[in-house]
Amino acid sequence: MMRTNILFAYFVAFALLFGSCTKPSGDDTGGTGGGGANDGVVDYEVADYDYVFDINAVPEIHISVSEEQWNALLGYFDADRNTDKYIYCDCSFTKGQDRYEFADAGLRLRGNTSRRRPEAGEPGSLHNAENPDWQHCHFMLNLRKFVKDDAHELRGVRKMYLKWHKDDAAYAREIYCYDLFRRFGIWTAIRASYCRVWLKVGDGAEAYYGVYEMLEAVDERYLKARKEKFGSDDHFLWKCAYGADLNSDDPDRFWNDEEAGTNNYPYTLKTATDNFASAEEQIIDFIRKLRGKSDDSFAAWIPTVTDVELLLRTYAVNVVVGMWDDYWCNQNNYYLYFNSSDKYDYKFFFIPYDYDNTLGTSNIIDAGRQNPLEWGNANQMLISRLLRINKYRKIYVDALKELCRSNEYFAAEGSIARIRMWQDMVRDYVPNDTGEDMEIRDVPAAWGNHPEYRLLERGANNYFEVKTAVVNAL
Repeated sequence: MMRTNILFAYFVAFALLFGSCTKPSGDDTGGTGGGGANDGVVDYEVADYDYVFDINAVPEIHISVSEEQWNALLGYFDADRNTDKYIYCDCSFTKGQDRYEFADAGLRLRGNTSRRRPEAGEPGSLHNAENPDWQHCHFMLNLRKFVKDDAHELRGVRKMYLKWHKDDAAYAREIYCYDLFRRFGIWTAIRASYCRVWLKVGDGAEAYYGVYEMLEAVDERYLKARKEKFGSDDHFLWKCAYGADLNSDDPDRFWNDEEAGTNNYPYTLKTATDNFASAEEQIIDFIRKLRGKSDDSFAAWIPTVTDVELLLRTYAVNVVVGMWDDYWCNQNNYYLYFNSSDKYDYKFFFIPYDYDNTLGTSNIIDAGRQNPLEWGNANQMLISRLLRINKYRKIYVDALKELCRSNEYFAAEGSIARIRMWQDMVRDYVPNDTGEDMEIRDVPAAWGNHPEYRLLERGANNYFEVKTAVVNAL
């Protein structure tokens, strides 16, 4: 599809015509996005996030892949289920009357325990052109992976994480959580919205994959969009996965340069990887101080290296939505950004991440009834040591109560209304060609330890009411 010189020339011309982020119709502000129109030219120096990640819209994303490239993706997965290898694709993004088309974009699989083969089959099997068995999976769509020019950006956005609603029959949990973070002023939270996804392989019929989440990628552009608040955008961003307890500093077990491969280390450096040695020295210094300082020394040190109020208000949202698969409870699912390369002189920022297993979907604990002051492991020093300091404990408890008493935040009436609105917006689009997740239902994941929780039914099992009662008892 894209390997010959003739076709390459065609796609370059195609990209210039259709991938330039200049809309073929409609006004230049892009409706809710707005953003600097001037005689038909729009300057997206960072990105028009409000337009792309519009929570009140359901844009269409169509992805086209050659059979050769699709078979390559299946092979990558079969060889290494954690593969991060990209294949070539063409794609389009349609929102209302606006349509953007991109040639030679990049597509890869995403996910951790949820990563799966996008077309069912035995390891080593190729695409079944006659009767493909499509499976829901998570994708990363990288418009600039192979061609790095402005024509391969969607109003300044380069990547979209396309996430299927795994284990969330309500089609709302993660969308709700990221929306709540942003409502509550947690500017470190990513943007999240809905979309619909189609996939076409070779000359076959286009398959409708259904309603997906579209999530902002946590990467260099994420940092650039928040540079003023971070104080920099070119230093050390760590992705922290299972085992990232901020206790051990053994480099042989825990550190990974993103360029080193797909090994699942707890900490992976995602930016400034050419300066990995300095990043490693810095995070080791941070962990040793977090773990080893006396109580008085810790109390004096911690406000010099982070915005403690922001961190605790972030964690209040984290706990109120029942995010048990997190740093405090399960040493998992967060990012850390250090805004300097200096070993000792830096500020760090905690970035919340991965909120599908929330709002009553839980495993280790009872996410609704667990005491918010005893949410996780006391050995997770970053939170447990903060909450031993009275003024910081008060910030945390006050934030929990603020969340629970406002319909703009977590209170049941307002939360139910938002979820119903989003469900009504996507309901007709849910049935899809995978045959999976075909209807909206108000239940937690089947594997969870508390199947009684509901989001929309009021009463003793309503997650919002249960959690509010626990918080109000503090």
